[in-house]
This record gives sequence, structure tokens and C-alpha cells, in this order.
Amino acid sequence: MRHGIVLFTSDRGITPAEAARAAEAHGFDTFYVPEHTHIPVRRDAAHPGTGDETLPDDRYLRTLDPWVSLATAAAVTERIRLATAVCLPVESDPITLAKTIATLDHLSGGRVTVGAGFGWNTDELADHHVPAGRRRTVLREYVEAMRALWTQDEASYDGEHVSFGPSWAWPKPTQPHVPLVVGAGGGPRTFAWIARHADGWMTTPGEADVADKVALLRRTWADEGREGEPQLHVLATSRPTPELLEQWEELGVTDAVWGLPDRSADEVVAFVGRHAERLGIGPERTS
Repeated sequence: MRHGIVLFTSDRGITPAEAARAAEAHGFDTFYVPEHTHIPVRRDAAHPGTGDETLPDDRYLRTLDPWVSLATAAAVTERIRLATAVCLPVESDPITLAKTIATLDHLSGGRVTVGAGFGWNTDELADHHVPAGRRRTVLREYVEAMRALWTQDEASYDGEHVSFGPSWAWPKPTQPHVPLVVGAGGGPRTFAWIARHADGWMTTPGEADVADKVALLRRTWADEGREGEPQLHVLATSRPTPELLEQWEELGVTDAVWGLPDRSADEVVAFVGRHAERLGIGPERTS
């Protein structure tokens, strides 16, 4: 089981580069950042954590661009994977986003993992002209179009929401396949989407009955004829205990994702070191 660190980026506290460098130095495998382009002041969408229009953290208003953040992290690290938890691809132009992700993967030596969400904040999506009821379809088309640009010498795509004729686009990602995991509440509809279009599932912070949901995901995966096993990225919401880590190992969790506190840079770096000790990992750890 790999261990990752997620930084809820903002324009205060530790920078992504500093946090990623500390995470790599202490043996963590992956560094994650989130995405929100903006937060409409007036919203009808309920936050999944609070159940209403209130937000649990003011960093939602202050989130840094994920790809710029990961680029700064790539420049000061060598090994750690660079991931999102989660990004919102449907809020960008897919051709431009494909170029950005391919460039980051190329310059980082093939270290990108895309953790994508459908988007709980439907008011935010609306400002990007994404109908709430079509967000899964839009994401599917974006993913298919970006993969075409990443893998084909002359790429084209003809969909309802994305369409372009034969085109050249380099660089290609260093990885033959850029991993895609979907962060969303576990259920039949989400798991069917993952089994058809993604490489795994990332839990939401408040996810319950994870073992039962993982069993459903694996059945759905097999029913779709997928080989191997889906990746399982679990967002941790409690301190690590030997019992918890053993449960996750038995469940087949591939990636445990631990959050950083919203504190000064020195305090966050110290936290990363202490947390690595609790997990029993260190600088010699390799992915």
C-alpha cells in the first residue's frame, strides 16, 4: 500500500513545492492537490460535508491552480508522483487541458496521476456552461478526447460536447497511459462509470461502508470485462493505527491519502516527518 499526502492548497501557509519536497524526503509516494476555479457567492448546491450551502473551510475560496501547483512541485522533486484530489476537467477546455497534463507528465518524467471529480458544486459548473445533469457525459467525452490527443499522431474526436478534426499535438505524456481515478461517492452509477472509463476509485472524506462499496466496485469491474484490479485511493479521516492500516491492506487499498494541517510551513514540514514515523516509512522508501 502506497502512502500519499494531500495539501489543500491556498494563498497562505506552505507552498506546494515545499510540501511536495518534504513529502518526498520523508518517503511518501504521491503528492495530491485539489481544484476549484472559483466559488459562486450565491449557491444552491449543497456541500457534501455540511449538507447545505455553507463551506467547511475558507480555502475553497483560495485554492491554487492544480497544474501550476504540481509543476512547481515537479521542479523540486525527483520521485514522488504528482496527483489531484480532485481536479475538475470539465471546467477547462479539453484540448488545452490535454496539453497541460501531457507537458507536466513529460517534464516530470511520467509522474502524473489524474484524480478527477464530476463536481459537487453545480453552481460552479454552471459558470463553465456544464449542465449539472450532463456532467458525467461531459467528463467522459473530455477523457476520451484527451486520451486521443495523448496517444494518436493525428488525433480527432467527434462528440456532443467536444469535437475537433485531425490534429497534431505534442508532447505526448511520458507514460503510455496516464492513470485516471475518480473521486466521488461510491455507488452503482459511479462504479459503472469507473469500470468503463477509469483506472480506479478515490473515496470521499465522509465515505461509509467502504468494504461493501469496494466489493461492489470489483463486481462491476469484472462485469465490464476489465482485467486486474481497480486502484483504490482512500482519503484518511483519522489517525493511522495498526488496526486501520491492516484493514486497508486486507481490503486491497492501493493508496492511503493523508491530509496536511492548515498551518505555517515549518509546522507542516514537522507534521510530515512525524506522520511518516507513525506510518513506518522513510527516505529509503520507493514507489
